[in-house]
Amino acid sequence: MTQGVLALSLGDPAGIGPEIIAKAWTALRHSGPAFMVIGDAEILAAQGVAVQRVGGPADAPETFSDALPVLDQPLGHAVTTGLADKAHAPSIIRWIETGVDMAVKGEVRGLVTAPISKAPLYEAGFKFPGHTEFLAALTAEVPMDGARGPVMMLTSGDLRAVLVTIHVPIAKVASALTQEAVIHTATVTAQAMIRDFGIAKPRLVLAGLNPHAGEGGTIGGEEIRLLAPAVAALRALGIDCMGPKPADTLFHEEARNTYDAVICLYHDQALIPVKMLDFWGGVNVSLGLPIVRTSPDHGTGFDIAGQGIARADSLIAAIRMADQIATTRAAQASL
Repeated sequence: MTQGVLALSLGDPAGIGPEIIAKAWTALRHSGPAFMVIGDAEILAAQGVAVQRVGGPADAPETFSDALPVLDQPLGHAVTTGLADKAHAPSIIRWIETGVDMAVKGEVRGLVTAPISKAPLYEAGFKFPGHTEFLAALTAEVPMDGARGPVMMLTSGDLRAVLVTIHVPIAKVASALTQEAVIHTATVTAQAMIRDFGIAKPRLVLAGLNPHAGEGGTIGGEEIRLLAPAVAALRALGIDCMGPKPADTLFHEEARNTYDAVICLYHDQALIPVKMLDFWGGVNVSLGLPIVRTSPDHGTGFDIAGQGIARADSLIAAIRMADQIATTRAAQASL
């Protein structure tokens, strides 16, 4: 076994994944962290970079500075750049499964996943809402300490924003929120701050749902009825959590200095500040899994695929963050 490299699943081959992987390797080949791609070697070679087929992770470090290491699992179907195809689904799924298996076995330090498109996967019979839920199912039987996720965290700059609900229509957010969900999300987050980020005494803050955090119940009662009791329960568990606080005052620089992670209640409450701080370099981190997993904070980019204009900033940041988390986990495990 080796702890030397990260695995990177190719994602949807018709999207910008192959292009940004090639660009990420070009940027990191001399400085690292080293990674090995799981996917179709010919598709990656078509990006104009040197590619080296490898037998496994142990072979990747020695070639990384000279050629992109690829565990070649050929697609077997033609690719039309920019066009999703359900025929690609079995390979996309197999690439992810291979990366998860290697991470579980300790053959790689963690898994970085290039973007997938859910629609063609659904057409092929994929039963999971997305990447994260699939990874949780694949690792459900793997032992781990602490509360299990998956919990989605988005990061950019010094901001770590964690989501209680994700792809829920605004009209349904309030009814989807429960004290149990808030408590679970915050508990997983607090434990991840220690294990994955080395923060001994993490400070959390919970965003309010309504304007002015309900203003004493005059602009909505969820803060009084649901959120404040959740914060009290978290504090009783020994978790340092403030709130609920008005969301419009939580994301400026001075406010960010007062917490290590903010628990957000719906998609845009987290994603807007993350993307305002660093639109190109945000990272999606899956908390509460027994393996390290990160991904770029963007999709497949079918509309720009093949044009050579896709930016690799987010993927590069995801690779670096996976490396940092893997290093921190190893250090924490040795204590």
